[in-house]
Amino acid sequence: MFSLSELEQASQLVHKVFPATPQYQWPQLSQNLGCEVWVKHENHTPTTAFKVRGGIVLIDHLMKSSQPPKGLISATIGNHGQSLAFAGNRVGLPVTIVVPENNNEDQNRAIKSHGANLIIHGHDFEAARQHSLKIQHELGYRAVAPFEREIVLGVATYAFELFKHVDSLDAVYVPIGMGSGIAGLIQVRDLLGLNTKIIGVVAEGAPTFALSFAAGKIINTEQAHTIADGVKTRSPMVEAFDIIKTGCERIVQVSDNEIAQAMLHYYQATHNLAEGAGAVSLAALTQEKETMKAKKVAVILTGGNIDYQRFTQYINAIA
Repeated sequence: MFSLSELEQASQLVHKVFPATPQYQWPQLSQNLGCEVWVKHENHTPTTAFKVRGGIVLIDHLMKSSQPPKGLISATIGNHGQSLAFAGNRVGLPVTIVVPENNNEDQNRAIKSHGANLIIHGHDFEAARQHSLKIQHELGYRAVAPFEREIVLGVATYAFELFKHVDSLDAVYVPIGMGSGIAGLIQVRDLLGLNTKIIGVVAEGAPTFALSFAAGKIINTEQAHTIADGVKTRSPMVEAFDIIKTGCERIVQVSDNEIAQAMLHYYQATHNLAEGAGAVSLAALTQEKETMKAKKVAVILTGGNIDYQRFTQYINAIA
């Protein structure tokens, strides 16, 4: 994937744009869960999500190539699109982003605020992705997949920060969307020679990675239904799965009710707003708190991009 030297260079590049995000050991979370809980706050980036790191590194790489693209196009349900829009805007590179119908309006506004051309098409992410590939040829833009080497290298800088500041972690819980976040975490863990267990988390309504991990091969699903938009995946990419199946300890499935409970737990214990996907790692740790009793554990709060209406709706619906 990448070397320690490349990771250090990527970190320097990211930190020219924004400082390292914090990792805090929160007393109430630790008390409630019976273990030492560290939260990596990727909700504290300029786009309120970890993905921006990948956009910065990818676009820097592309602009330094012998043939820089005339523009970029990609599909997203939010954080990936914000990442490309933010990084593209910094260097004056046109970006077109395709999102599905009924996408989070806050995400749509944020993508447009970073200067991207926003197109709304299709009933879910996969439909939006197919449409983006169709119009790519019309625009002559470079298509950006949610899992590419430079994107993984960029997002891996959060893992580098975490492991440098928190010693001897027994485990890290991390959401799995398209796989860049967990793949980067696995690679950094291995580069640093650590024994920390990496535990992936998916929603019960979007179990494709859990099913694939259990089967040892990719198992696509026809649908993905969950309040956690960032993990609403039904078609894993081979490159991501190959890393996860060998470097991940296990994959935990959490219900929408558990996700909402974790969103509320974050707010009550830390006064941080977590989007659904950002809360799944805490939901999984809560589910496995007896297993993790007295251990030192980190959870990745991958993002806080959720509108007020949806947040209150999910919290009020907790069983």
